[in-house]
Amino acid sequence: MLIGLLLTPPATALKLEVEVKGLEGEQKANVLALLAIYQERNDPTLTGARMQVLHRLTPEQIRTALTPFGLYRVAVKDSLTAPTEQRGAWVATYGVDPGQPVKITAVNYRVSGPGAENPAFPKEFPLKVGDVLLDSRYEQAKSDLRYAASSHGYLDYRLVEHQVLVDPVHASAVVNFVLETGPLYFFGPVSFTQNLLNEGLLRRFVRFKPGDVYNPDRLVSLQSRLLGTEYYSRVEILPHKDPTGQSQVVPIEVFASRNKANKFRVGGGFATDIGPRLSLDWQRRYLTPMGDNFRTFLSLSPGLSRFNFDYRLPIGDPRRDYFRINPDISHYDNSTQKGSIASIHFGQSIVTPGGWRRDLGIDYRYENYEINGVVQPAVNELVPNVSWAKTVSDDPVYTTKGYRIKVAVLGSLAGVISPTSYLTGRVDFKWITSLSPNYRFLTRADLGATWAANVNDLPASRRFYAGGDSSIRGWGYDALGPNSPLNDQTIGGRYLAVGSLELERKIKGNWSGAVFTDFGNAFDPAYQEVFNQSVGLGVRWRSPIGQIRLDLAFALTTGQGPSTWGLPPARLHFIIGPDL
Repeated sequence: MLIGLLLTPPATALKLEVEVKGLEGEQKANVLALLAIYQERNDPTLTGARMQVLHRLTPEQIRTALTPFGLYRVAVKDSLTAPTEQRGAWVATYGVDPGQPVKITAVNYRVSGPGAENPAFPKEFPLKVGDVLLDSRYEQAKSDLRYAASSHGYLDYRLVEHQVLVDPVHASAVVNFVLETGPLYFFGPVSFTQNLLNEGLLRRFVRFKPGDVYNPDRLVSLQSRLLGTEYYSRVEILPHKDPTGQSQVVPIEVFASRNKANKFRVGGGFATDIGPRLSLDWQRRYLTPMGDNFRTFLSLSPGLSRFNFDYRLPIGDPRRDYFRINPDISHYDNSTQKGSIASIHFGQSIVTPGGWRRDLGIDYRYENYEINGVVQPAVNELVPNVSWAKTVSDDPVYTTKGYRIKVAVLGSLAGVISPTSYLTGRVDFKWITSLSPNYRFLTRADLGATWAANVNDLPASRRFYAGGDSSIRGWGYDALGPNSPLNDQTIGGRYLAVGSLELERKIKGNWSGAVFTDFGNAFDPAYQEVFNQSVGLGVRWRSPIGQIRLDLAFALTTGQGPSTWGLPPARLHFIIGPDL
């Protein structure tokens, strides 16, 4: 058999089956991952001579693969059987008896030096007498102790002894581990080498002070904060540790290279509510040494065009808090609304200790609007406002677990530029969870209420409407709400209650399907209240920028046109973007 095997011509494609018996789970998986004969079993260039060499190496490879599991007395019975038919396969069989795992019989663990009593170091070694000797647990314990030393200021720590003595005959092991901490180090002053920002502003990025215990993680965090602002393209942090060891104070020097000042972006998209969209974005990363910057955005589409200029001046934590001046002009031209809104916002935006983004400000707005062909009075108003928003997500592009919530309160006072008084509160909430690896459940609720004497006292854009891609699918954008008895057209209301339930299932790869129902409406006590509901199904494709969603929604209540094939009126919705 061996002679025939060695004389097999190289051009002949051998068939080889590899069987490993006596192992299960992680042990078997690790053996197969390290087994050369298993990895090359389908290689079309595999020859008889090569197969024989691999077969001879296999028992030692099996033993090596099992040592991480504390198995040092492994017995292997191997065989290589020739095929019984001309086109049959060779069979390599390995019966493995893993034997008894090695257990720890003694642990000699000690931390010495100035930091010996520091609670950062455990009083006992993580592996105990009687535990099975697992390489992964030992290496993790060693890594944790080294990290404890470096992250608590003991930069000169040494592993004086770190060894495991294994006695395979008696299936026992002795762990010897001695760590010498060395002296404790502290942060010194921080200096900056750069030519862009005011040093006072830069010092607000530093979250430690001279005299704090030295921790390399804080330097990594400082580097991340500086890079995250986009002021700099490169940030290098250099600790100046005394090479003589006479001083335990470590001065820090930060080298930073300024980023390109301008960033431009051109984009496009499509949404059912507004049609095709072209967008132009210009970001100026810095203007003055105080770190102020702006972003201007232009979006053009048949249903809604918008120009926005967002000027920000860092305050507080400069990485995420700022004062903003934000002019905005929007022009609407859809089936429900026509006209323009111009506003300018002055406000403060900060992140609270609880992770909420709080925006507090005041808006001046001018509105010249038309609803369903009815021209509304032009309105000037001054609107104080405050909002809190929070988004928690395991993946911002494709969320399997997370939520988004926003709470807003705004209003105006008659006589202070504004013609009428009102107070509006609104809550928008969306929640996503995974029911299994293949199923996602999505729910959404939008609630709002306005305290005003009459809906006609409200500017048209301050009324509530429902309908559209992100509201009640099956109807057009803002097509639902209280209807005027004069022309039966939507005029908007003082209250909003809209909900949605959706179940999504993966089909194949990045494709998935969904079923959903949306329900609710905008309401007003002065008009007839109508509850609307739609049901539908959709197709999703996960793209790098978020879900691409195509939904077919059937209107079950308020008329949306004639039925088709006996089904309720339907509307197609197309949306691109992240879930939250």
